[in-house]
Amino acid sequence: MQVLQKTQTIVRYQQQNGKVYYGTVEDDEIIQMSSSFSDIANDRLAFDGTRMKYSDVKILEPVVPSKIINFGWTYAGHAEETGGQANLKEPFLFLKPASSVIPHLEEIILPSNDLTRQVEMEGEVALVIGKRGRNIKEEEALDYIFGCTIFNDVTARDLTKHDPQFTRGKGFDTFGPLGPCIVRGIDPTNLQITTTLNGKVVQEGNTNQMSLSIPFLISWISQVMTLEPGDVLATGSPSGSCPMESGDVVAVEVEQIGKLCNYVK
Repeated sequence: MQVLQKTQTIVRYQQQNGKVYYGTVEDDEIIQMSSSFSDIANDRLAFDGTRMKYSDVKILEPVVPSKIINFGWTYAGHAEETGGQANLKEPFLFLKPASSVIPHLEEIILPSNDLTRQVEMEGEVALVIGKRGRNIKEEEALDYIFGCTIFNDVTARDLTKHDPQFTRGKGFDTFGPLGPCIVRGIDPTNLQITTTLNGKVVQEGNTNQMSLSIPFLISWISQVMTLEPGDVLATGSPSGSCPMESGDVVAVEVEQIGKLCNYVK
């Protein structure tokens, strides 16, 4: 992972005229770029001179991934509470569709009761890939991370308990809140995660508690599929996942990154 002299916070947002840009955040301002994600990932940052208040734009999901790779049961407590077992040799793997992604402050839409009756949150640290990689060596894995963001792996728990694989229970539209920003220059292997439901803490954990290391996970998945710039790797959830109901507010906070907040409807 590229070590910056200081951290850099990047957001993707929509102006009132409907145009979408990337920008860097400084205090309560965004410094706008004319660069694409590909340019930014290659450190080709072009600023167009525009500055605006953070509160004057709509924050979007920070990246548009070609795939969202999820590593399950990487925390022993969460594995136990959902009927699994912490992975010690290789991860439990599933994918989420890009259509599940929503940004900060958007609504998580609960499916009808005839589809599922138990929808839960899972607060996680997510890694955004910065360069194409295949068969990545573990000792080089962190160099493929562009930055870190926050992910809420919303899950229809009653479905994942009965389906032979997790696609349906994980794949509903709006079941992938992501954002609000990407932070570069931080160590993903030691980040505190706190999830709240209506202001009450329900999940707490740290990426240093994972049963498998982040470099191992990146190397392992790159033996299976090519990682592309902008791909999102969700690293798993600590214990405390619990049901959400319409009217709830769920927030996932990760130190050095910020808070991802969504409403339940």
